[in-house]
Formats: sequence, C-alpha cells, structure tokens
Amino acid sequence: MPQLVDGRWETGEVAASEMRDGAFRREPTRFRRWITADGGPVDPAMLTPDLVGTEVETLAAEAGRYHLYVALICPWASRTLIWRALEGLEGTIGVTIADPELGENGWSFLDADGRSRDPHEGIAHLHQLYTRAAPRYTGKVSVPVLWDTATRTIVNNESADITRMLDGAFDAFAAHPVDLYPAEARAEIDAWNARIYDSLNNGVYRAGFAGTQAAYEAAYDDVFATLDALEAHLSTRRFLVAERPLEADWRLFVTLVRFDVAYHGVFKCNARRIADYPALSGYLRDLWQWPGIAGTVSIDHIKRGYWSIRRLNPSGIVPKGPAIDLAAPHGRARLGG
Repeated sequence: MPQLVDGRWETGEVAASEMRDGAFRREPTRFRRWITADGGPVDPAMLTPDLVGTEVETLAAEAGRYHLYVALICPWASRTLIWRALEGLEGTIGVTIADPELGENGWSFLDADGRSRDPHEGIAHLHQLYTRAAPRYTGKVSVPVLWDTATRTIVNNESADITRMLDGAFDAFAAHPVDLYPAEARAEIDAWNARIYDSLNNGVYRAGFAGTQAAYEAAYDDVFATLDALEAHLSTRRFLVAERPLEADWRLFVTLVRFDVAYHGVFKCNARRIADYPALSGYLRDLWQWPGIAGTVSIDHIKRGYWSIRRLNPSGIVPKGPAIDLAAPHGRARLGG
C-alpha cells in the first residue's frame, strides 16, 4: 500500500514492512504523546502496554484545542468516535471524516467539487498532515490522528492510547463522563483485549492480507476459534466483564459490526457470519443500540471502503447485500454482567 518515504508520498506496494513470510504484521504507530487533565504525568495504570516504563510527553486537556481525523470504515478510528460519544465530548473535540475509499493518495478529505472538508489545516490528504508534523516522516499514514490545533502537530495516532486519554483526561468537559477502564476490572479487561486483538481485531486483517495459504488458514482458524469462544461466554452473560459495556466490549464491537458486510467476503472469513451466532448477533445489536453509538457507524462507508481495496476486489464492485437490521430487538437485558 502507499506510504510516506522520507516525507515523499510513494504509491504502489511499498509498505513491505508489514509483510514477512507471507504473513501480515501491523506496523507500529509512531506519535505517542499523551493528554492528561492538567498536563501532568500519566497514571502508569492507564498506559497501553508498550508504553509502560517509557517517558511519555504530556499535554493538558483543553476544550476546542484537539481534533480527530478518522475514517468511518476503520475499526481503530471508530474506537475513538465511540469513546467521544460515550463521554459526551462532541462539543470539546472536533472530527474530520475521511472519504470511504482508500485511493492512491491514501485517506482523503474532499467534497464532490474537490475542495477540502478539513476546517483546521485545509488538507486534501492525510499524508499532508503527517508531513506537517514530521517533514521527513517515513511509514504508513493511518487513522485515527489526534491533532493539536495550537501547536499544529500530531499528538497521537494510536487508537488504544487515544481512547484511554478520552477516558478521564477530559472529564471536566464531558457531558456524561463514564469510566470504561475501572480499576477493579482492569486485569480482566486486559486479558480480553489481548485475546481479542491478536486473534480477531487483527486476525481478520491477517486473513485478508495473507500472502500464503498457510498464513491465511492460521489466521482464519484463530478468528473462528475466538468467535466460538465468545459465543459460549456471551450465551450466559450480557457483556464480557461487567453489567455494563467496558473497554473490551467496545474493542470487540468495532470488529463485529464490520464482519458480515466486509470481513466475511473481502477478507475470506467465511466459515460463519455473526448473524449465525445467536449470542454474538444479539450482543452486537445491544451495543449498536447503546445511546450515541449508532451515530458512529456507517455501514455504507464500511462496505464502500473495504470493497474498494483493488488488491482484494479488482473489479471494485460493491455488493448490495447482505441486509442487516441492527435496530432489531436484542433480547439481552435479561442476562447479567
């Protein structure tokens, strides 16, 4: 896929760093500043695992200072929109949404007449934001991006970090602050996060972008072993950990909501649909119907985005189906946490 090389945008299959021995391995994100309520040190318990023990530069939370760049097709970017909605931060942190199709210029922000939709930097393409932050940047150009409009640089482009920042640092500005990573549940949340990320969140990508049959089949088996285990777990309880949805639930949701319309077909994860799992399909509807969440999901963007990946779908034809009804009754209120 295209990427920046020494500050220059290069098209074609140049991101070979994510493929080794036919297996897809996600390139790490590079911008890892952190926002705290007052700009003081980060609570170590809130740091994502790869930052534990490192020195993290911090900034202070302010209303109107920070801006998110996202794509509605992207599960990682959707995490940040979900946290923003659950916390009630729509009036505090603005959002610019990318076009659904990922073209030769990467993520773009253009109206039908070719004008930029970006209110802060006026960029046409996300890679322009990266080079404003780091003129000699080399690497992938991904969403989400949390941008500091005051210093005109990228704060962070790792969704796991950004969601942890939104979970507490902006409480003074939140319309309805909620703790999605409560201390008493962190060990269990971390265990679910680790399991779901490798085998399912990223597992579908490992299957979809596999370069060998063996790599594809290993990823495929991981995906469905995890879905089967989740179906068993959620058959007797409403949410993964507690009596309300927490961080691990929302990390799972962003993959489930894309599965039947994208991963099942485009990524060849076709043993079963989420619709074929009674507990998981009800759980998906339950979360989609949670206050504020439906507005963070665009099935149209998801379908158009994934099916426009020419490497996987050379014709570019977007299927009309499947028909899904996320507003249908979920029947899960009877289950405990």
